[in-house]
Amino acid sequence: MKAIEQLRINGGLPSPKGVALAIMQISRRDDATLEEISRLVQSDPVTSGRLLHMANAASVGARPLASIPEAIIRLGLAAVRQLAMGFSLVDQYRSGACKSFDYPRFWSHSLLMAVAMQELGKRVRLASPDELFACGLLARIGQLALATLYPEEYAQLLQRGDETTVEAERQLLHVDHNELTAVILEDCGIPRALAEPVFFHENVEAASFAEGSRPYQLTRLFHLARRLADLSLAPDEQRTQHIGELMLLGGKIGLDAGELGILLDQVHAQWHDWSAVLHVPDGKVPAFADLLANPVAAADGAPAAVEVSRVLWVASAAPVRAMLTEILGGMPDQVVHSASSGEEGLALAVQLMPQVVIADSRMPGLDGWALCRALRATPWGQSIYLIVLASVTSETEIRLATEAQINDCVSPAQAARMLPLRMGAARQYVKLLTQWEHDRAQLKRFSAELAMSNRKLQHYALIDQLTGLQNRRSGMESLAQAWSMAERSGDSVTMMMIDIDRFKEVNDTHGHAVGDQVLLEVARTIRRSARKEDAVCRMGGEEFLVICRNADLSSSLHAAERLRKAVASVRVAVEDQQLGVTISIGLAAREDGMADPGALVNAADKALYAAKKKGRNRTCRYEDGKLYLEG
Repeated sequence: MKAIEQLRINGGLPSPKGVALAIMQISRRDDATLEEISRLVQSDPVTSGRLLHMANAASVGARPLASIPEAIIRLGLAAVRQLAMGFSLVDQYRSGACKSFDYPRFWSHSLLMAVAMQELGKRVRLASPDELFACGLLARIGQLALATLYPEEYAQLLQRGDETTVEAERQLLHVDHNELTAVILEDCGIPRALAEPVFFHENVEAASFAEGSRPYQLTRLFHLARRLADLSLAPDEQRTQHIGELMLLGGKIGLDAGELGILLDQVHAQWHDWSAVLHVPDGKVPAFADLLANPVAAADGAPAAVEVSRVLWVASAAPVRAMLTEILGGMPDQVVHSASSGEEGLALAVQLMPQVVIADSRMPGLDGWALCRALRATPWGQSIYLIVLASVTSETEIRLATEAQINDCVSPAQAARMLPLRMGAARQYVKLLTQWEHDRAQLKRFSAELAMSNRKLQHYALIDQLTGLQNRRSGMESLAQAWSMAERSGDSVTMMMIDIDRFKEVNDTHGHAVGDQVLLEVARTIRRSARKEDAVCRMGGEEFLVICRNADLSSSLHAAERLRKAVASVRVAVEDQQLGVTISIGLAAREDGMADPGALVNAADKALYAAKKKGRNRTCRYEDGKLYLEG
């Protein structure tokens, strides 16, 4: 028997008690009523007050609630159950036997993740913000479990600084905190769709979720929430180390520096509010704008002294590093710093605010071009003198140099001879800039944004990130265009509404990673089967749409049947078995009595409903107000 199962059987894992446990048990009954749950919640004034606080905080502008039944309806039973269990664990484990485990800091960090996930959930609507709050609160519960189950052994790991090393936990304890978190979330009734992203949020690259999928995005939201909590609890002199990474993570979900700052400030306000409710310690965090404007502070809190000609060079290859060390080491009137990767260079730049940056374009990961773009996306990075080691002879390199807004570039082959000359120009630039900044002490700060954010948002607005097909918005625009052209020309327009059969069972049985693979395979099959002029989109979930211009109902029916049979032959590998897939198709064509594109969508939807009702893996067409089954 695995260690994790033995722990579960022995009952030593942190678990809810009292009212929270009763709520969990009663909510599992099919005949549970709102009145029963309301009476149970009202029997505990503390739980009642916290749920009312959550319900009112989650509904800005709505009528304040004072009724527990109304609060339960507003939050939803799933969120009520999860929140009650989370609050119960906070109350039970404010302290413990593990002497090296900082229980108050653990709950402060967990509460920060909770409010961060709630605020992110309001912006990126992937799940209920209230359920995300509960998941954020419990995202690191496995660490508390280790401190509870193995107080002495876990204290040894903490003293060695290995508290986040799952390998060290497995070696000593035969289980790690991520595994325990997954078990506790499952026991608390957290759905697998949320528990899986929590499991991978510390190491997002280890997850196999398809890029752009819901679990892929949720994993990155939890990762961002954790980094935000890390920044908030870090000592003042260490906070700036987290800013660069936070800006990059925020940019990946479409948040520029200004929006990220608003988010962080709102999270901190909610954190202070909830700390008073749950009796969890909090702390004072400067506004994000102040952190950006003053990224370096002396130990006594006074601004760090400005050094003239602060130079940072970033290179990973040993020969390049040796060359830069030799060239820059002998130059007067400058303080030189170095980094061995783009990621390290970005973090160091946030701390040092260099005036000159020299970056090698050929680094793995965050290369010189990407590093320069990230620096230019900050207010203080606008004035850095950027030199890139690159030949810039191809059209691609010219485009990269333009996008990165560099000041100069030097061929690596000529660097030994030319770089000292270019550094003279850089020093003159720094001298003039320093004088100008001195004269303009109140220079307006520019709002920062990551270079690629706008282009990504434009792309995300029209494309489904998992399948690469048009999304619902783009599909509806294509339908409106096809409808308009058909009205002018008299040509026909047909539509296939497609739904994957029993897709929920796939997710529930095999997990969302397999579900995403099924969606990808079906999407590819639809795209291969469609004509070039057909518009194919993912409407959402497991539903797809094919808009066929200049195609009558008869030819579209043959195409729909070919597609249905093609999908039936698809097999998705799941461990040692092959998973089969089928679809149902509703088919309709534009008819004289239809007033607008919405009528065509409704007709195809009726046909799809009939196909699924009659056994699935069928095609049904709508014609002259009647439904005809095929297959």
